[in-house]
Amino acid sequence: MRVLLVEDDDGVADALVEALEANGHQPDRVSRGTDALRHHRDFDLLLLDLGLPDADGLEVLRKIRKVAQTPVLVLTARGDERSIVRGLRLGADDYLVKPVRLGELLARMDAVARRTARVGPADRRVRVGDVEIDLEARRVDVGGAEISLTTKEFDVLAALAARPGTAVSRQQLMDEVWGDAYLAVSRTLDVHLAGLRAKLARPGLLTTIRGFGYRLAPPDDRTGA
Repeated sequence: MRVLLVEDDDGVADALVEALEANGHQPDRVSRGTDALRHHRDFDLLLLDLGLPDADGLEVLRKIRKVAQTPVLVLTARGDERSIVRGLRLGADDYLVKPVRLGELLARMDAVARRTARVGPADRRVRVGDVEIDLEARRVDVGGAEISLTTKEFDVLAALAARPGTAVSRQQLMDEVWGDAYLAVSRTLDVHLAGLRAKLARPGLLTTIRGFGYRLAPPDDRTGA
């Protein structure tokens, strides 16, 4: 996997590059946010530090998400809940707090790669009221207007839209969207569902099944619109 490491600490960067190479990846390292913005399209995955010398990493992430869906795994010393939530809402595919165990980092990178490699059903659309979900084009229209979702928000919605009207467990959602349920933090799913509900602005479209999971209103259910 071609990996762009965005890290300004030389010691940390050297250790990570060596470890990634030893595990079959092709890493390249930059230390500035401007370099990440310039070169991110050339890589399969970004490992993004937030404390960069020329820009805040969250701002770099926000700018990347405006133009591309390159997988981004935040790797930072910022472990406060506000930073984690902001990172996920801005479109990070995963968020790890330093120091991180190498085995966990490699596993999460693999999980992100598997998720982004999945191809949805060809030419399939799901419509619920005035909400249309195009699983192939990864597009969602509400009331005839396209809304902008992060990668993970769409993945969660797509997992529910693939089986409209059926209750899907939290564990199944985490497994399908994050690759390995045991690697996914439960509150991460909550963050993305909250973002989805706010952007869709259709109360009742996503129903919580207490103690189990969630359900997308079936296509013939107009009350959720």
